[in-house]
Order: sequence, then C-alpha cells, then structure tokens
Amino acid sequence: MSLLSMGSDDVRMIGIWGTGGVGKTTIAKAVYNRIVDPFGGCSFLANVRETSGRLDGLVHLQKTLLSQILWKENLVVLSEDGGANLIRKRLCCRKILLVLDDVDHGEQIIVTTRDKHVLTSHGIDLVYKVEPLDQVEAFELMSSHAFPRNQTKDIHRDLIYNILGYANGLPLAIVVLGPLLCGRSREEWESTLKKLAESPNKKINSMLKISFDALEDNERDIFLDIACFFKGRERDYVTRVLDSCGLHTSIGIQTLIERSLVTIGDWGIVQMHDLIQLMGQDTVKQESPNYPGRRSRLWCYDDVYEVLSEATGTEAVRGIVLQLLTQKVLDISPNAFTHMRRLKVLILSKAQISGGLLCPPDDLRWLELHGCHSSTLKFSARPKKLVCFDVSGNQIKKFEGNFEDFKNLKFLNFSECLSMGSYAEPRFLSKS
Repeated sequence: MSLLSMGSDDVRMIGIWGTGGVGKTTIAKAVYNRIVDPFGGCSFLANVRETSGRLDGLVHLQKTLLSQILWKENLVVLSEDGGANLIRKRLCCRKILLVLDDVDHGEQIIVTTRDKHVLTSHGIDLVYKVEPLDQVEAFELMSSHAFPRNQTKDIHRDLIYNILGYANGLPLAIVVLGPLLCGRSREEWESTLKKLAESPNKKINSMLKISFDALEDNERDIFLDIACFFKGRERDYVTRVLDSCGLHTSIGIQTLIERSLVTIGDWGIVQMHDLIQLMGQDTVKQESPNYPGRRSRLWCYDDVYEVLSEATGTEAVRGIVLQLLTQKVLDISPNAFTHMRRLKVLILSKAQISGGLLCPPDDLRWLELHGCHSSTLKFSARPKKLVCFDVSGNQIKKFEGNFEDFKNLKFLNFSECLSMGSYAEPRFLSKS
C-alpha cells in the first residue's frame, strides 16, 4: 500500500511481479477493492495477455475499459486507433484507478505480470515482488481449503506438511490441492503424495507452463537444462557449460529471472521453485513418454541405464547428466552413442562403468566423469568441438586419443587420476 502513495496527485504506475500462481491477481483485486472509492472511475481488466492475443482482442479490452469507467454499455469501438482516441477524449482529466491483470509485454495504474522486463521497459519503477507464503501462511490457506467449516483435522499433521512441502509456498498449488484432498482419508492423502511424486498435477502444471510457452527457443533450452541438470549449481559454471553448446546463456538466464522462472541465491547459485522444476522435467518426459532414448535430456538412473546399456539413444538426445550419491553400475554398450550425434553434454558422477570402454560421440562439447570406474577412455574420432574434458577422481588407466585434435579445448582436468599414466598436454591449452 505504501507504493500507492494515496495522498499524492501524481500519476503512479505500480507493477506486481512474481511466479505464476503466487497470488499477483489476488493481491491486485484486494488492493483494488480497498482503494477504489476516491476515484472518479475504475476498471479491472482481467487476463490481458490472453485477451489481447485474440482477434480484435485489444478492441474488446478498450470497450471493456470504457464501459467500466463511464458506466455505459453498447459502446461502439471500430478499431484500435479509434478506441485509443476515444479513451483519450472521454477519460481526459478524470482521476481513475486501472488494474491490468496478467500483462505480457497508469491516475493509479496497477499492472500484474510474470515478466519484470515488461515493467522496466514501460518505465514502471515501483515494483512489488510477490514472495511465496511462509509455513504459517501456507498452513492457514491449506486449512481453509482442505478443512472448511472448521472440520476436524483427522489427517496427521506430518501429512499436511508433506503436501505443503510439495507446494513450497505457492498459493496456486495449495488452492488446487486443498479441495482435492478435502474429506479424504489418510490413505488417500498418502496415495496423492505418491502420485504427485511421479507426475505433477495437470492444473498446476498448465498454469506454470504459460511462462515457459512464452519463451524463445534459446531461453527454453536454457530453462530445460537448468530444470533437468543444473538447479543448485553456480551461475558461472552453468554459463560455461551452456555457452559451450552454442546457447546465449547470460541474457538467457537474465530473461528467466525476469520471467520469475529462476532466481539466483547466495554465492551465485541458480535456484528454481520445485514445482517449476517439475514442470520443466515433465515437459521433457512428454517428448516421448515411453521411450527415454527419444527425449532431449536424460537425468534419471533408470532412463540413462536403459538408453546406454541397450543403445536406444537417438539424435533427439542432447544432454545426459547423471549425478549419483552412491556408486552404481552403469552398463554402457560399445554402440551406446552411435545414434546420439547431437549429444553435447555428458556428465557422469560415481558411475561404475562396466566393460571399461567409453566412446563418446564426436559432437560432444562438455565431458565430465567424476568418481567413475573405467579402465579405458577412447574417442572414436576427432572431437574438435570439445570444450571441457574433466575426468578428475577416476580410475582411468589409459586414454586413447591425441590432445592436438582438441582444437576448442579450454578446460582440462586429470587430477586425482591415480592410475593414469603420463599424457601430453596440448600446446594450445592456456594455463590458468
């Protein structure tokens, strides 16, 4: 409310910015209803992004605005220019309150959006960032939807907090899941939790996916790579990896921040809301629900094992990142990478590679093997595009390849390879 400065006669434009489903529209409606009385006219335009994308959508919004402020129905607006002129003529010198809900790309003007750049590009400097609910607020919201009319809470408190942990402070998720669980037994709550762990709720997913669908191809790839591979990693590291793949990572990550899809935490760590991450991972799984080898990204042990052991990978696969907490056997077929010609990122951690032979594809840009067991590492041809070659902490005894072929190599690490013999470092590799 302090941003509104109600005692001032200045024109004020205020942006309400945050993740999809975090409560921007709810806050805008509450503020609208609270301050509407002093104004000579008011209008709340809902779903601006969706409506403006339709045929004659802007004309419809102009008619709605004029009708709400002038209290007149059946106004005739023939074109966007005609509507703009009519708004200037009829609303001149009137003190109005205008709320634009869900703007994609002000009197008091309140704008809600998922994209912060929309606000800055239109000179809206007063921005209220909507944060997720804290645990107390989330519990109260869940109680009002899952246990209405002061019903007895027969559900164990731990189960409620498990659901709240899944929602992670997102009001949309709580409002959707609360009524779904209302009146359900303990067993049904537990079953719902197991189902949510396997696949996200469709209604929540579709709302969150709106921001993803609005991204350009470059930003989509960066978002999916973070959701599947790099959440919790340093921004500089993510930038190095994805830049090596030909993506424009710096501006891409900044766009994702402005679209409320990622945040940068302490120490430059890339963070993402759990439900947004699940939405991204589900997007990749839906590329080929039953055949992992036809998906663009692989990160689950069972999927990676199936694709590499049975050599079912296709040209669709562009990244494999398997970060294991404990050592597990990974059976890699000699032909595992034969058809994965577009594979650019291969990161394996604590994988016990059976057979002892790993032949990465020629188009690979980034290779990391940490704490893996493989006696021989071999390139089938000349990986001229390889930027990173990090096999630190492995039990590799032999490397078959000529480093002089690695013309784009920038990062080389053989540290803690105790079984490794000597190797000739390429002359062109700069020392750091």
